[in-house]
Amino acid sequence: MIGADGKQVGVIPIQQALALAQQSGMDLIEVAPNATPPVCRVTDFGKYKYEQEKREREARKHQHANKLKEIKFGLNIDQHDYQTKLTHIEEFLREGMKVKVSLQFRGRQNAHPEFGKQLMDRVIADCAEFGRAEVMPKLIGRSIHMMLGPAKGVAKQHQSHEQEPDNTE
Repeated sequence: MIGADGKQVGVIPIQQALALAQQSGMDLIEVAPNATPPVCRVTDFGKYKYEQEKREREARKHQHANKLKEIKFGLNIDQHDYQTKLTHIEEFLREGMKVKVSLQFRGRQNAHPEFGKQLMDRVIADCAEFGRAEVMPKLIGRSIHMMLGPAKGVAKQHQSHEQEPDNTE
């Protein structure tokens, strides 16, 4: 049992632990039920529950590695549009996100899937310094899909640059 002051009381019977909790006007909470013997703590249950929810929210906030962004290309994309989409891909990869790149064929474009493959290879080559292809381009129906992931160390470098203070005066 852990007392209200945070100090370890020791192994005591449950009736005695309940009595100690009632004396201090708090609740007896089982913290680790699978331990032998089970660990209990004397604390305010509302406060304990609030702190637990706060920890879970904080853990969810830092859990963005599994986010996925999608960028869609057209087969006859203009150079400027291509560069803009490439810039977005770079930003997402530097933030540590995965990027799904899609290319949809329309009408007569279905007759030339090799042009789509060339465009996807061009995207892979242009993203080589900050990302890598996790799933190579695949033709599925009327579209080509591939998955890009951040290159090793790129996302970490980006995070360390964000945390550095700006000393320009």
